[in-house]
Amino acid sequence: MSRKFDAGYFISEGVHSIFTHGFMSFAAVCMIVACLLIMGSFSLLAVNLDNMLGDLESENEMMVYIDESLTEDQARALQPILAKVENVSQLTFVTGTQALADFKLKQQNTDLLSDLPDDTFRDRYRVHVVDIERMAETKTALEQVEGVGEGNVRAAIEIADGFVLVRNIATGVAMILIGILLIISLFIIANTIKLATFYRREEIAIMKMCGATNGFIEWPFVVEGMILGLAGALIAFLAQWGLYQLVAKLAIQGNGLSLVTMLSYNSMATTILAVFCTVGAVIGVGGSLLAIRKFLQV
Repeated sequence: MSRKFDAGYFISEGVHSIFTHGFMSFAAVCMIVACLLIMGSFSLLAVNLDNMLGDLESENEMMVYIDESLTEDQARALQPILAKVENVSQLTFVTGTQALADFKLKQQNTDLLSDLPDDTFRDRYRVHVVDIERMAETKTALEQVEGVGEGNVRAAIEIADGFVLVRNIATGVAMILIGILLIISLFIIANTIKLATFYRREEIAIMKMCGATNGFIEWPFVVEGMILGLAGALIAFLAQWGLYQLVAKLAIQGNGLSLVTMLSYNSMATTILAVFCTVGAVIGVGGSLLAIRKFLQV
């Protein structure tokens, strides 16, 4: 028995098998949706933490205070030396006079501060870093520059380390869960397809004995698995959208921290849909091929 590639036949058989074993197909789709939702949620958490970490890198400043014994010109002359320190991306020189003026602007009662001398504040540099994970070593390197000295660099290392730790934990947990859920999903899909092949095992044996190729027998099951995978991916994409919008709304209402920001789902929608569909199709097709393999040994 030899038939040419017939897409219509394969699709028809695949769709028919889905409805024939409706409950198992439903269970398989639910498993794929759960897998993709958990995977997507942790991935989006990691993406948003990376984005916030990037914002922190661009906004968080290290303050380098210059020794009081140096004149303003001498302090300015340190800029090329400080710029050569590894991990430093940007330097901004601030005179003591300007620092005092900025301080007064932030205070409500400026009358009490009017008598402060102009040299109350030291000259300093606002320093931005390339990699926030290396703030501690950058701080140490800056303190070793002559004219700065130990203890004259202020950096929010604890905040930076906190963000990095949360980001790394979220990424690690996401990767572990993704791996576990992919295996479980493959197992569920494989058993769903295996049930269908069990009821058709005699038909498959007859087709094999009549000369049908493995590919001809496999294609309807591959189509079935792909449809289940894509159906789960589309449902998961819509559910993820609603869940993300809800979390974003609660995050905005529940805190007044400008530090906590979330990326727009619309800006990531195309990528998320593509990833969900790809993973869903791989799970569906992979599970189908795993299930049908032993029934082809006739």
